[in-house]
Amino acid sequence: MEEQPTATEIEEIRTSAVTTMPPPSLTTGSPHQALVERLKDYGQEDVFALWDELSPEERDLLLRDIENLDLPRIDRITRCSLHSQGLPVAAIEPVPEKCVSTVEERTKEDREKWWRMGLKAIYEGKLGVVLLSGGQGTRLGSSDPKGCYNIGLPSGKSLFQIQAERILCVQRLAAQAMSEGSTRPVTIQWYIMTSPFTHEPTQKFFDSHKYFGLEPDQVTFFQQGTLPCISKDGKFIMETPFSLAKAPDGNGGVYAALKSSRLLEDMASRGIKYVDCYGVDNVLVRVADPTFLGYFIDKGAASAAKVVRKAYPQEKVGVFVRRGKGGPLTVVEYTELDQSMASATNRQTGRLQYCWSNVCLHMFTLDFLNQVANGLEKDSVYHLAEKKIPSINGFTEGLKLEQFIFDCFPYAPSTALFEVLREEEFAPVKNANGSNFDTPESAKLLVLRLHTRWVIAAGGFLTHSVPLYATGVEVSPLCSYAGENLEAICRGRTFHAPCEISL
Repeated sequence: MEEQPTATEIEEIRTSAVTTMPPPSLTTGSPHQALVERLKDYGQEDVFALWDELSPEERDLLLRDIENLDLPRIDRITRCSLHSQGLPVAAIEPVPEKCVSTVEERTKEDREKWWRMGLKAIYEGKLGVVLLSGGQGTRLGSSDPKGCYNIGLPSGKSLFQIQAERILCVQRLAAQAMSEGSTRPVTIQWYIMTSPFTHEPTQKFFDSHKYFGLEPDQVTFFQQGTLPCISKDGKFIMETPFSLAKAPDGNGGVYAALKSSRLLEDMASRGIKYVDCYGVDNVLVRVADPTFLGYFIDKGAASAAKVVRKAYPQEKVGVFVRRGKGGPLTVVEYTELDQSMASATNRQTGRLQYCWSNVCLHMFTLDFLNQVANGLEKDSVYHLAEKKIPSINGFTEGLKLEQFIFDCFPYAPSTALFEVLREEEFAPVKNANGSNFDTPESAKLLVLRLHTRWVIAAGGFLTHSVPLYATGVEVSPLCSYAGENLEAICRGRTFHAPCEISL
């Protein structure tokens, strides 16, 4: 007589059958009816137009794609953003002089006071740093995250390494300035925003380089969101018959991403009160700048931005303005300034009225970041960028929904602007060599020229076999943050350019 299975074996067989059965929606000829009805509520049922032509695997992919969407939120964003287009906006006015700390008006005493205040706050663990690093180096001819890019400096360092070493330098300076013999370590938390395209390679790059000397637990990676691309009437665009066309939600997605990943709560738990926020592609960025932080604390503002003067009236940069009579400071793109406004000058100073360029170097209080994250989410107004979207019909004219980092400023009760010199703090890397501006070569030369001035000021000498304007020296961030403490290394020594000066 054949042996009957035990109760335990019967249960194992039943469980195995359940777990290996395909989802019910894949055993029928139509998608899960509840999901269809949900999409109808938002006028997006067309995503299933080619359902009958899909394989079971493709149907599963499409269902997963749809189920992962926050449909009420996306619908709200789409409607609010489309509705906001063409609405009248308040007139703009020049930024009042009192809102800007200019280079020429700063005294040595001011700079030293702010430097000490900033180092003290860093020593006390009150500063966190957020890096916007969601972009690939596509325009540079690389598919890697832009931060992995080596612009050709003598050291061969990547943008990520240069910025990590600046953090290490500031930590050391804060410890030396405030510890009074204590060996207590100073740690700056670094929050790095990636995108779906850069998240994994960024993490691998940091792992393979042992975090450039930083402690792994002081570096946190988080992803910005993505949103479906839409047609001009708000319909989702299909990239393939079984997937939606999506795009990152812009560098202003940092606010929603910090909130949704609970990193604002993480900052609060660590005692962070101030947040430095910047973009990855500026090789001269002074990460965690103590002077800027000290100025920000001294002003008691909710937000602040470093600004550089426009080089000429038609320069294609966004500028700070006052929106409405007595309204908040905000940023307008160069396309919003007609030629007469762009060229208008201040009769007293002879300078451009709209001259303060936004270069994505910002400082916020943590309280304000919470306010912005809630305000932007509630208002749900995104910029609509007209693009050619990859779709099942080739490339389709459509819209990407994006927020910009400067969308925060209208929410600020107070914003302070801090002028910096372009040749000292702004060397963007955006276009491949051979382009007219913002190339790795132009950024490299800006670094070499600045560091050459540091070395000569510290009593060093240079020899060079090519014209000096085409070369120079690189000072490791581990040696000096902004030209300080170089006398012991440089005085009386001769360096042959190009070279790196390191510890």
